[in-house]
Amino acid sequence: MITIKDIARVAGVSHTTVSRALNGSPLIKPETRDKIEKIAAEMNYIPNVSAKSLVMKKTYTIGLFFSSIDQGTSASFLVDAIKGIHHSLDENYSLTVHGIDGIRHLEGISPHRFDGILVMSQSDADNAFIYHVKKAGIPLVVLNRHLDDPGIANVVANDREGVREAIDYAIGRGHRRLAIMEGKAGFRSAAERKQGFLESLLAHGLSLPAEYQTVGDYSIDSGYRTMNSLLDLPEPPTLVFCANDDMAIGAMNACFARGVSVPDQVSLIGFDDIVFASYTNPAMTTIRKPVADISELGTRKLIELMKPQGPDQTDAEQPGETLFVPTTLMIRQSVAGI
Repeated sequence: MITIKDIARVAGVSHTTVSRALNGSPLIKPETRDKIEKIAAEMNYIPNVSAKSLVMKKTYTIGLFFSSIDQGTSASFLVDAIKGIHHSLDENYSLTVHGIDGIRHLEGISPHRFDGILVMSQSDADNAFIYHVKKAGIPLVVLNRHLDDPGIANVVANDREGVREAIDYAIGRGHRRLAIMEGKAGFRSAAERKQGFLESLLAHGLSLPAEYQTVGDYSIDSGYRTMNSLLDLPEPPTLVFCANDDMAIGAMNACFARGVSVPDQVSLIGFDDIVFASYTNPAMTTIRKPVADISELGTRKLIELMKPQGPDQTDAEQPGETLFVPTTLMIRQSVAGI
């Protein structure tokens, strides 16, 4: 295998200079770094990550933690999050994926295992984990859930505003009997989306009957079952807002099984804009939550936080920052005008 010493001989510099150049040290002049990187590429140099970890005192591991992987995290959400991270993550880093609800001992979450941590948070119950990571001094970015803590970097989408826009659109299409299929109980996303739904109804002087308030768990199956309960009502709603696309797909399947036409007899709105949403029949009107964009932006922020601090700067002096990524209403064919 090609080593740093081989590159040093070709470049006519010391192996220390090569090591510093390949690790992005500011002590190396840009033109020298460019020259060394070019030689390394031409020689097909492959870095020894284990040796590099010992020298740099880094793990080259980033941890991605969801509130839960088994409960309330759809496959499409998981894939989009990982896809966004890999758009920004240096090829030298490994990404490990975990569920916070599966961690038994927080002591195992330490700088010896992770150079940085991304938390795709859905629940306030994640706070104990988040503040353990912060106390341990591991660079941290929280995605998906807004934290009122100026010391923690945050990347979020405004779910509430996105839902409000979607329900305003439905009401503008003539709908007055609107139902909601809420997401998993205890998840902040479910609460924020319900709040946006209620704000739109309130602004238009509409009420929400108790029988039109239903709760799913973000799964397709719960969407199917919950939609059946709404269709069993003496006066079913003309429109159902589903707190994610998986439930909306389940709801659409329930309608199809019962011979109920979408959107002629009941209209549907989802949330997330997963890849399948535009391929349902009819194509699903939904709110696009750019999970991949949130993850990509959060990863770039984490990489920034992982850079070595200046001699007069401590982690405590690193201010948090909240970055917002807008949602988009994707108007398709699942909402009829009445």
